[in-house]
Amino acid sequence: MEGNTNTNNGNKGAWQRMTSTFHAVTLLPLFLFAPLLFLVSCVDEEEYPDTPSGNFEALWRIIDEHYCFFDVKEKEYGLDWNEVYRRYKPQFNPNMTENQEFEVLANMISELRDGHVNLYSTFDVGRNWSWHEDFPQNFSEALQRIYLGNDYKIAGSLRYRILDDNIGYIYCGSFQSSIGASNLDNVLSYLAPCNALIIDIRDNGGGQLTAAEQLASRFTNEETLVGYLQHKTGKAHNDFSAMKEQRLKPASGLRWQKRVAVLTNRSVYSAANEFVKYMRCFPNVITVGDKTGGGAGMPFSSELPKGWGVRFSACPMYDRNHQTTEFGIEPDHQVGIAASDELQGIDTIIEFARKKLVE
Repeated sequence: MEGNTNTNNGNKGAWQRMTSTFHAVTLLPLFLFAPLLFLVSCVDEEEYPDTPSGNFEALWRIIDEHYCFFDVKEKEYGLDWNEVYRRYKPQFNPNMTENQEFEVLANMISELRDGHVNLYSTFDVGRNWSWHEDFPQNFSEALQRIYLGNDYKIAGSLRYRILDDNIGYIYCGSFQSSIGASNLDNVLSYLAPCNALIIDIRDNGGGQLTAAEQLASRFTNEETLVGYLQHKTGKAHNDFSAMKEQRLKPASGLRWQKRVAVLTNRSVYSAANEFVKYMRCFPNVITVGDKTGGGAGMPFSSELPKGWGVRFSACPMYDRNHQTTEFGIEPDHQVGIAASDELQGIDTIIEFARKKLVE
């Protein structure tokens, strides 16, 4: 989810005074096209040497003081960050190679089971992808090519066509780029004769929140409460601001007024997870497929004494019922791709959505 915050001491040799910059307003009442503003506070950090043990202490502490999901991870699977410290500390020694040091640090942050938590070096990226790798894919590019055919249209990141039952189909595989207003006007104008619409975001790993907002704003006629956001206010695990509303404003261009099915799978993450959260607030929308992968935190960035970067979730987001979506969003209709259908060139999820839209 882009729009991450950043801290950087600019010094490879020590963990020094940090400037903590939190992304403050893209999800507040202005929400859609507000300028980027930042809340800035200075945090004094203990200095650590550029040694394996020093980098371990620095990484553990910056996560301990700024990560936002300790409480929910403890409830979900018993995460104890102090126990992680005790278990990993003995693994660091002065004779470690750089690759060994990176591997153990990456293993440590993977204990958070969070796709937004990454460690960056010049030779590798530490990551945890269990949020989708441990589950059925429920998406096939080969099947999608059958449904899209050879004459589909392209508008920015969107691929779209009219299916033979007069249902519109849009595939949005990424929110990495913004979606232009003229693109959306042209897509919706072309699909206007359709009786209903399928928006397929399976395998969309996220990107820019503004792109998710731009697309979702075409499906509401009034400003809508879609969720809440908090900011970290202190070093304790439960130091957060009061919840602030996320409100989505309708777009000024063409807006869709008919039924919509949003298709999801476990690889829907971050900004795409937020898109699902928004769309579920609208009465004419259903979600079909598998539970999303989650990723409900605005990222925060920092740097270790060695110069390696670290990025992790620091600002938690919630749905309009004040519930976290960090672990994903259940669909209205749980459907997987049946192996027997796939062998016949049939996407079970698309076909289920088509039937539900005409009931």
